[in-house]
Amino acid sequence: MKSDSVKKGMQQAPHRSLFNALGMTEEEMERPLIGIVSSYNEIVPGHMNLDKIVDAVKMGVAMAGGTPVMVPAIAVCDGIAMGHIGMKYSLVTRDLVADSTECLARAHAFDALVMVPNCDKNVPGLLMAAARINIPTVFVSGGPMLAGRVQGHKTSLSSMFEAVGAYTAGKMTEEDVKEYEQKACPTCGSCSGMYTANSMNCLTEVLGMGLKGNGTIPAVYSERLKLAKHAGMAVMELLKKNICPRDIMTEKAFRNALTMDMALGCSTNSMLHLPAIAHEAGVDLNLEIANEISAKTPNLCHLAPAGPTYIEDLNEAGGIYAVMNEINKLGLLELDCITATGKTVGDNIKGCVNKDPQVIRPVEDPYSKTGGIAILKGNLAPDSAVVKRSAVAPEMLKHEGPARVFDCEEDAIDAIKGGKIVAGDVVVIRYEGPKGGPGMREMLNPTSAIAGMGLGSTVALITDGRFSGASRGASIGHACPEAAVGGPIALVEEGDIISIDIDNHRLDVKVSDEEMAARKEKWQPRKPAVTSGYLARYAAMAAPASRGAILEI
Repeated sequence: MKSDSVKKGMQQAPHRSLFNALGMTEEEMERPLIGIVSSYNEIVPGHMNLDKIVDAVKMGVAMAGGTPVMVPAIAVCDGIAMGHIGMKYSLVTRDLVADSTECLARAHAFDALVMVPNCDKNVPGLLMAAARINIPTVFVSGGPMLAGRVQGHKTSLSSMFEAVGAYTAGKMTEEDVKEYEQKACPTCGSCSGMYTANSMNCLTEVLGMGLKGNGTIPAVYSERLKLAKHAGMAVMELLKKNICPRDIMTEKAFRNALTMDMALGCSTNSMLHLPAIAHEAGVDLNLEIANEISAKTPNLCHLAPAGPTYIEDLNEAGGIYAVMNEINKLGLLELDCITATGKTVGDNIKGCVNKDPQVIRPVEDPYSKTGGIAILKGNLAPDSAVVKRSAVAPEMLKHEGPARVFDCEEDAIDAIKGGKIVAGDVVVIRYEGPKGGPGMREMLNPTSAIAGMGLGSTVALITDGRFSGASRGASIGHACPEAAVGGPIALVEEGDIISIDIDNHRLDVKVSDEEMAARKEKWQPRKPAVTSGYLARYAAMAAPASRGAILEI
């Protein structure tokens, strides 16, 4: 056991004295040492129940013969961080989580790990850490929030942000907004739609790093505690069999994740996180294959914000395994991948039926014959850009309009709320990429303002930043190269005609190559937005969004 290096032999007597200081018995020291990495805190609603999940995991580990030890990981609530400087500190925490977890696990010689995350960046951060550390590991998230209910209809955080836009447009009263404010987020858990947190928790299940139900069992259900106990027991089985994350997160497993990403209609942030996790696992996940996979993968789910169903509905319909089994009717999954259950994907999904064809469409009757996410290219994004196709109004799949150019999110919001954006416009928000932001902020406030003001089916938004999974409409992000390094988005001028053709994966500005070259000659890099602290270090090391915005050594 790895932990023998801190527990066995005369040289380790000082180490044992410190375990004694923890109140650890000789019997506990004889057992495998299992790190329980918990993101519990009292500021993120998705994490306020993680202390209960951790207690259940510890029970499962102990029942199976291990010694569980809780250690911490940080997390940021994207909703609370949204729309101010806090959002610059969201994506960047992914690497802090990975780095700090690596330090904790290596320094204390854990034999195995159970990761207990829940929200946007600490799920991929811990998956990155798991791949890097590569000791037996199981994930169990805190679970999704139940949907809110306003005037008899289910609702969620995305409706809350859009309500602010509707109020600005005079379509809602202050009392209406107050009702949403009180009812949109009724329980603990990750926000209730197919936003980034739930996307990544569901994809953790697909990758094989979490047990059945990891992505969908609601946070407030006692079944979630049972799942946590089983996760604790499962990691002990993985330890016995020496099944490690890199055995599970193979190239085939990532192809499965991309396939299910398309079927589920996950957040566009998955196009940042999957390549970053794959990088740590030693897998080159080129997003060029995303459109290839999308072309043959039908979109079966329209969960909020794309439609009126929520994660709790997906859970009742059979969960992720049911969607996988449905997709497998087309032979699109790699079934021989080993998973944290100790069984293969094929074994796991066998017999998992679709219990509600209104939530999980049959493959014979999909929402669309192609996947929920599209990668776009063109002279405005020569490397790539990303759009959640399943959340775009049909009339906006192909659109041309004049560019309305802003060099930061705040200026764009002022223009939108000031009534300066009209039907047909293409809002361009730049210098918000990994380096330019720095930190690649989410643009949920401007997209929600556009939707709330009734412009969601007539106005597009393009950015080198990114979008919350709660964004809907023709919201095109991750434009690469970003403005801060002189990418074409930096050269767009007010009134340029921008052409969007999502079905044909094109994103272009109707300006000649000669004119773009002339503009590039005149372009000057901007002074860095931040020159000290962690954000400055992140900006200096951040790779392009097309490569997952990983940190380059």
